[in-house]
Amino acid sequence: MIEFISAANGLLWGSVLIYLLLGVGIFFTVRTRFVQFRRFGMAVKTMMGSRSRTCKTHISPFQAFCTSLAARIGTGNMAGVAVAIYLGGPGAVFWMWMIAVLGMATSLAENVLAQIYKTNNGDGTFRGGPAYYIEKALGQRWLGITFSVSLIIAFGLAFNSVQSNSIAAAFSAYDIAPEYIGAALALISGVIIFGGIRSISRVAEMIVPVMALGYLAVAIVVVLMNASELPAVFSLIFKSAFGLETAAGGGVGYMVSQAMMNGIKRGLFSNEAGMGSAPNAAAAAHSTHPVNQGLLGMLGVFLDTIVVCTATAAIILVSGMLEPGSGLTGIALTQQALSSQVGEWGSQLVAFAILLFAFTSIIANYYYGESNLRFIKDSKLLIMVYRVVVIAMVFIGASSELQSVWNFADLSMGVMALINLVAIMLLSGIVIQVLKDYDEQVSAGMEPVFNRKKFPFLDKTMDKDVWLENACEKAAKSSAKKAEATLATD
Repeated sequence: MIEFISAANGLLWGSVLIYLLLGVGIFFTVRTRFVQFRRFGMAVKTMMGSRSRTCKTHISPFQAFCTSLAARIGTGNMAGVAVAIYLGGPGAVFWMWMIAVLGMATSLAENVLAQIYKTNNGDGTFRGGPAYYIEKALGQRWLGITFSVSLIIAFGLAFNSVQSNSIAAAFSAYDIAPEYIGAALALISGVIIFGGIRSISRVAEMIVPVMALGYLAVAIVVVLMNASELPAVFSLIFKSAFGLETAAGGGVGYMVSQAMMNGIKRGLFSNEAGMGSAPNAAAAAHSTHPVNQGLLGMLGVFLDTIVVCTATAAIILVSGMLEPGSGLTGIALTQQALSSQVGEWGSQLVAFAILLFAFTSIIANYYYGESNLRFIKDSKLLIMVYRVVVIAMVFIGASSELQSVWNFADLSMGVMALINLVAIMLLSGIVIQVLKDYDEQVSAGMEPVFNRKKFPFLDKTMDKDVWLENACEKAAKSSAKKAEATLATD
């Protein structure tokens, strides 16, 4: 089994997905006219104003954004970056940046599609994602089910095991048995996930901004302490990315391939652009135009990789703790790197940060799986069984072997990404049409509002009860009219 997983990962990540990710990213960057650059300011503006909602039952765009960030900002930002640098050298950081910049356009595309083809839960909330747009727009339910099964295995099982494993590893220095950590995580996670998407989004909205800004602040302090070394660090990253510091020709090819493979693989694991996971959160939001949530997805990739992952990479590289072949990798490398700069409390800070990062990922990952389980069969019994299995995997993952968990997660993620990337390429025309509609409204000085009647194909393939005037707003208007009538009578 281990040999099969290794062989499959070698095929997916050694050739297929690396080129597909780069190709799709370049395609959407060009087709959207470099949307990640020309609409970056608009993305920030949209995020700043996305906390408002017209009804208490809605999931606000900001809550959905934080839920996706909760899944994105996890072990990949700390342990994953350390693994990428250890295996691929400092050049892996460059390829993480590249896949993030291109992935911003890819993320916009998949999130736009998730918003267009979302399903109304009938209680003021929505659900959706790749499985939903694969079925509705492409008419391929079997492929949607295949994607859903892959996601449930990847996020509900493998990735949640990775998160709890990293938390246990971060607290190993405190002589706390992994089983106890796993039990505590399972208990607290269970309380939140049994509350559903509203509970998950509220927790994400409270924790994610604080944890991200706090970690970034510490990284900035470390960088400023070593400001004189920054030019050498950036020079090392670029030289390593292209093998310029390696003399032997054969060594150049190997080092560049390792830097690319580990940088892209760990970058995708961290920012999830093109994987098809974040759209599951994006679909839950009540937004005025699909592109609004697409811009937030684009911004999420930027914050995850260009900001948070770079912060971890900077801490490791300026510390001088990176020693190829030493065996010091993963979260332990990040802990020792920070401790060497700020003292012993640095190790405690990393442990606390990974606790928050990984915990929020667990609850968001759970929701991704639930949404896809409901796509396969919307059964309360199945959802209850799934919740129990997720909690069990969180507990088991705390004491699992790290490498085997990472390998399984890589394979699951690869299958998901392969299906989703093909799907969004086939549906790229829809993305471009809807983005054009958004751009035209912005250029005219209007607040973009999506009108499904302007797109006959979409109107036919979307659910009939989405992208219509909200029921909550209708109720508010009705109440206002009744109040006016009462006053007139009096």
